[in-house]
Amino acid sequence: MNNLVMVIEDEEDLSLLLSYNLEKEGYQVATVFNGSDAVSEIERLLPSVIILDWMLPEISGVEICKLIRSKPDIKNIPIIMLTAKSQEEDKIKGLSAGADDYVTKPFSIPELMARVKTNMRRAPLFEEKEKSIIFEDIYMDLVERKVKRGDNYLHLSPTEFRLLKMLIKEPGKVFSREVLLKSIWGDNIYVESRTVDVHIRRLRRALNKYGPDYIRTVRANGYSIDKNANNAEDDVAEDEDISD
Repeated sequence: MNNLVMVIEDEEDLSLLLSYNLEKEGYQVATVFNGSDAVSEIERLLPSVIILDWMLPEISGVEICKLIRSKPDIKNIPIIMLTAKSQEEDKIKGLSAGADDYVTKPFSIPELMARVKTNMRRAPLFEEKEKSIIFEDIYMDLVERKVKRGDNYLHLSPTEFRLLKMLIKEPGKVFSREVLLKSIWGDNIYVESRTVDVHIRRLRRALNKYGPDYIRTVRANGYSIDKNANNAEDDVAEDEDISD
Protein backbone atom coordinates (compact mmCIF):
# COMPACT_ATOMS: atom_id res chain seq x y z
CA MET A 1 0.00 0.00 0.00
CA ASN A 2 1.34 3.46 -0.91
CA ASN A 3 0.69 6.59 1.12
CA LEU A 4 -0.40 8.74 -1.82
CA VAL A 5 -3.39 11.04 -1.28
CA MET A 6 -4.94 12.63 -4.35
CA VAL A 7 -6.56 16.04 -3.84
CA ILE A 8 -9.10 16.89 -6.54
CA GLU A 9 -9.90 20.55 -5.83
CA ASP A 10 -10.17 23.53 -8.21
CA GLU A 11 -9.51 26.24 -5.58
CA GLU A 12 -5.74 26.64 -5.73
CA ASP A 13 -5.36 28.17 -2.24
CA LEU A 14 -7.32 25.31 -0.64
CA SER A 15 -5.43 22.72 -2.68
CA LEU A 16 -2.12 24.18 -1.48
CA LEU A 17 -3.35 24.23 2.13
CA LEU A 18 -4.42 20.59 1.94
CA SER A 19 -1.18 19.56 0.25
CA TYR A 20 0.92 21.33 2.88
CA ASN A 21 -0.89 19.66 5.79
CA LEU A 22 -0.94 16.23 4.18
CA GLU A 23 2.78 16.38 3.45
CA LYS A 24 3.41 17.52 7.01
CA GLU A 25 1.66 14.31 8.13
CA GLY A 26 4.03 12.28 5.96
CA TYR A 27 1.77 11.60 2.98
CA GLN A 28 2.67 11.93 -0.67
CA VAL A 29 0.25 14.24 -2.47
CA ALA A 30 -0.98 14.52 -6.05
CA THR A 31 -3.23 17.41 -7.03
CA VAL A 32 -5.82 17.67 -9.80
CA PHE A 33 -7.62 20.95 -10.52
CA ASN A 34 -10.47 19.94 -12.83
CA GLY A 35 -12.91 17.12 -13.21
CA SER A 36 -12.02 16.12 -16.75
CA ASP A 37 -8.51 14.97 -15.73
CA ALA A 38 -9.51 13.31 -12.48
CA VAL A 39 -10.34 9.73 -13.48
CA SER A 40 -7.37 9.33 -15.85
CA GLU A 41 -5.00 10.59 -13.12
CA ILE A 42 -6.53 8.23 -10.57
CA GLU A 43 -6.03 5.30 -12.97
CA ARG A 44 -2.44 6.38 -13.65
CA LEU A 45 -1.33 7.05 -10.05
CA LEU A 46 -3.60 4.70 -8.05
CA PRO A 47 -3.78 6.78 -4.85
CA SER A 48 -4.67 5.16 -1.52
CA VAL A 49 -7.16 7.90 -0.60
CA ILE A 50 -8.98 10.53 -2.67
CA ILE A 51 -10.14 13.92 -1.35
CA LEU A 52 -12.76 14.98 -3.86
CA ASP A 53 -14.40 18.40 -4.11
CA TRP A 54 -18.09 18.37 -5.00
CA MET A 55 -18.03 21.51 -7.20
CA LEU A 56 -15.49 21.13 -10.02
CA PRO A 57 -15.22 22.56 -13.54
CA GLU A 58 -16.62 20.45 -16.40
CA ILE A 59 -17.75 17.46 -14.31
CA SER A 60 -18.98 17.38 -10.71
CA GLY A 61 -17.41 15.46 -7.87
CA VAL A 62 -20.56 13.37 -7.59
CA GLU A 63 -20.25 12.24 -11.22
CA ILE A 64 -16.53 11.54 -10.74
CA CYS A 65 -17.38 9.44 -7.69
CA LYS A 66 -19.83 7.38 -9.73
CA LEU A 67 -17.24 6.90 -12.49
CA ILE A 68 -14.63 5.71 -9.97
CA ARG A 69 -17.03 3.16 -8.51
CA SER A 70 -17.80 1.82 -12.00
CA LYS A 71 -14.16 1.00 -12.84
CA PRO A 72 -12.79 -2.31 -11.47
CA ASP A 73 -9.18 -1.16 -11.08
CA ILE A 74 -9.98 1.89 -8.93
CA LYS A 75 -13.43 1.24 -7.48
CA ASN A 76 -12.11 0.27 -4.02
CA ILE A 77 -10.18 3.49 -3.34
CA PRO A 78 -11.72 5.34 -0.35
CA ILE A 79 -13.22 8.71 -1.28
CA ILE A 80 -13.67 11.66 1.09
CA MET A 81 -16.14 14.15 -0.39
CA LEU A 82 -15.28 17.77 0.34
CA THR A 83 -18.05 20.32 -0.13
CA ALA A 84 -19.78 23.46 1.03
CA LYS A 85 -23.13 21.67 0.76
CA SER A 86 -24.25 20.80 4.28
CA GLN A 87 -27.92 19.84 3.91
CA GLU A 88 -28.78 16.24 4.77
CA GLU A 89 -30.09 15.53 1.26
CA ASP A 90 -26.74 16.67 -0.18
CA LYS A 91 -24.84 14.37 2.18
CA ILE A 92 -27.11 11.50 1.20
CA LYS A 93 -26.55 12.27 -2.49
CA GLY A 94 -22.77 12.20 -2.01
CA LEU A 95 -22.86 8.95 -0.06
CA SER A 96 -25.27 7.40 -2.53
CA ALA A 97 -22.82 8.20 -5.33
CA GLY A 98 -20.27 6.01 -3.53
CA ALA A 99 -18.35 8.36 -1.24
CA ASP A 100 -17.04 6.77 1.97
CA ASP A 101 -16.83 9.97 3.98
CA TYR A 102 -18.16 13.54 3.84
CA VAL A 103 -16.58 16.78 5.12
CA THR A 104 -18.29 20.15 4.84
CA LYS A 105 -16.56 23.50 4.40
CA PRO A 106 -15.36 25.25 6.49
CA PHE A 107 -13.67 22.29 8.13
CA SER A 108 -11.07 21.59 10.77
CA ILE A 109 -7.69 20.54 9.34
CA PRO A 110 -7.01 18.14 12.27
CA GLU A 111 -10.41 16.50 11.71
CA LEU A 112 -9.75 16.08 7.99
CA MET A 113 -6.30 14.63 8.70
CA ALA A 114 -7.92 12.15 11.11
CA ARG A 115 -10.37 11.11 8.42
CA VAL A 116 -7.56 10.64 5.91
CA LYS A 117 -5.69 8.48 8.42
CA THR A 118 -8.78 6.36 9.07
CA ASN A 119 -9.45 5.85 5.37
CA MET A 120 -5.78 5.20 4.62
CA ARG A 121 -5.97 2.11 6.83
CA ARG A 122 -8.70 0.77 4.56
CA ALA A 123 -6.78 1.00 1.30
CA PRO A 124 -6.56 -1.93 1.28
CA LEU A 125 -7.67 -3.30 4.63
CA PHE A 126 -5.06 -4.93 6.83
CA GLU A 127 -3.96 -8.36 5.63
CA GLU A 128 -6.63 -10.91 6.29
CA LYS A 129 -5.98 -14.17 8.10
CA GLU A 130 -9.13 -15.53 6.51
CA LYS A 131 -9.14 -15.77 2.74
CA SER A 132 -12.88 -15.94 2.24
CA ILE A 133 -16.28 -15.95 3.97
CA ILE A 134 -19.39 -17.78 2.79
CA PHE A 135 -22.96 -17.17 3.91
CA GLU A 136 -25.67 -19.08 2.05
CA ASP A 137 -25.13 -18.09 -1.63
CA ILE A 138 -22.92 -15.07 -0.83
CA TYR A 139 -19.16 -15.51 -1.27
CA MET A 140 -16.66 -12.89 -0.10
CA ASP A 141 -13.08 -13.13 -1.40
CA LEU A 142 -11.10 -11.17 1.23
CA VAL A 143 -7.88 -11.27 -0.78
CA GLU A 144 -9.20 -10.10 -4.14
CA ARG A 145 -11.82 -7.88 -2.45
CA LYS A 146 -14.61 -9.40 -4.55
CA VAL A 147 -18.14 -10.47 -3.69
CA LYS A 148 -20.31 -12.95 -5.58
CA ARG A 149 -23.91 -13.95 -5.08
CA GLY A 150 -24.43 -17.21 -6.87
CA ASP A 151 -22.63 -16.76 -10.19
CA ASN A 152 -22.93 -12.98 -10.17
CA TYR A 153 -20.26 -10.51 -9.08
CA LEU A 154 -21.51 -7.56 -7.02
CA HIS A 155 -20.22 -4.00 -7.34
CA LEU A 156 -19.71 -2.75 -3.77
CA SER A 157 -17.95 0.34 -2.49
CA PRO A 158 -15.21 -0.16 0.14
CA THR A 159 -17.63 0.89 2.88
CA GLU A 160 -20.31 -1.52 1.69
CA PHE A 161 -17.70 -4.30 1.55
CA ARG A 162 -16.71 -3.63 5.17
CA LEU A 163 -20.34 -3.54 6.31
CA LEU A 164 -21.13 -6.83 4.60
CA LYS A 165 -18.00 -8.45 6.05
CA MET A 166 -18.94 -7.33 9.56
CA LEU A 167 -22.51 -8.62 9.25
CA ILE A 168 -21.66 -11.86 7.49
CA LYS A 169 -18.99 -12.91 9.99
CA GLU A 170 -21.64 -13.11 12.74
CA PRO A 171 -24.96 -14.13 11.15
CA GLY A 172 -27.99 -13.37 13.29
CA LYS A 173 -26.17 -10.88 15.53
CA VAL A 174 -27.80 -7.45 15.62
CA PHE A 175 -25.31 -4.61 15.26
CA SER A 176 -26.45 -1.19 16.44
CA ARG A 177 -25.83 1.84 14.25
CA GLU A 178 -23.41 3.11 16.90
CA VAL A 179 -21.35 -0.10 16.79
CA LEU A 180 -21.30 -0.05 12.99
CA LEU A 181 -20.24 3.60 12.97
CA LYS A 182 -17.43 2.97 15.42
CA SER A 183 -16.20 -0.16 13.66
CA ILE A 184 -16.42 1.10 10.07
CA TRP A 185 -15.63 4.80 10.44
CA GLY A 186 -13.51 4.82 13.61
CA ASP A 187 -13.68 6.25 17.13
CA ASN A 188 -12.57 9.80 16.46
CA ILE A 189 -14.67 10.59 13.41
CA TYR A 190 -18.10 12.20 13.67
CA VAL A 191 -20.47 10.61 11.19
CA GLU A 192 -24.26 10.79 11.47
CA SER A 193 -26.10 7.54 12.10
CA ARG A 194 -28.10 8.23 8.94
CA THR A 195 -24.90 7.47 7.03
CA VAL A 196 -25.18 3.83 8.09
CA ASP A 197 -28.73 3.67 6.74
CA VAL A 198 -27.64 5.00 3.34
CA HIS A 199 -24.83 2.47 2.95
CA ILE A 200 -27.02 -0.40 4.19
CA ARG A 201 -29.63 0.58 1.62
CA ARG A 202 -27.01 0.48 -1.15
CA LEU A 203 -25.66 -2.85 0.09
CA ARG A 204 -29.15 -4.33 0.25
CA ARG A 205 -29.92 -3.11 -3.26
CA ALA A 206 -26.75 -4.76 -4.63
CA LEU A 207 -27.37 -8.06 -2.83
CA ASN A 208 -31.05 -8.27 -3.68
CA LYS A 209 -30.46 -8.13 -7.44
CA TYR A 210 -29.63 -11.83 -7.35
CA GLY A 211 -31.53 -13.33 -4.44
CA PRO A 212 -33.75 -12.89 -1.39
CA ASP A 213 -33.20 -10.17 1.19
CA TYR A 214 -30.95 -11.41 4.02
CA ILE A 215 -30.37 -8.05 5.71
CA ARG A 216 -32.70 -7.62 8.64
CA THR A 217 -33.53 -4.19 10.00
CA VAL A 218 -34.41 -4.30 13.70
CA ARG A 219 -36.48 -1.29 14.65
CA ALA A 220 -34.68 1.11 17.01
CA ASN A 221 -31.73 -1.27 17.24
CA GLY A 222 -29.78 -1.84 14.06
CA TYR A 223 -29.02 -4.48 11.46
CA SER A 224 -28.16 -8.14 11.12
CA ILE A 225 -27.80 -10.68 8.33
CA ASP A 226 -30.16 -13.61 8.63
CA LYS A 227 -31.34 -16.15 6.04
CA ASN A 228 -34.81 -15.90 7.60
CA ALA A 229 -34.95 -12.10 7.60
CA ASN A 230 -38.45 -10.70 7.41
CA ASN A 231 -38.24 -7.00 6.72
CA ALA A 232 -41.94 -6.55 6.16
CA GLU A 233 -42.31 -5.89 9.89
CA ASP A 234 -38.94 -4.41 10.79
CA ASP A 235 -37.90 -2.26 7.83
CA VAL A 236 -37.47 1.45 8.50
CA ALA A 237 -35.57 4.53 7.36
CA GLU A 238 -33.00 3.11 4.98
CA ASP A 239 -35.66 2.10 2.48
CA GLU A 240 -37.03 5.60 2.10
CA ASP A 241 -36.72 6.95 -1.45
CA ILE A 242 -33.23 8.45 -1.79
CA SER A 243 -32.35 9.71 -5.23
CA ASP A 244 -28.84 9.13 -6.58
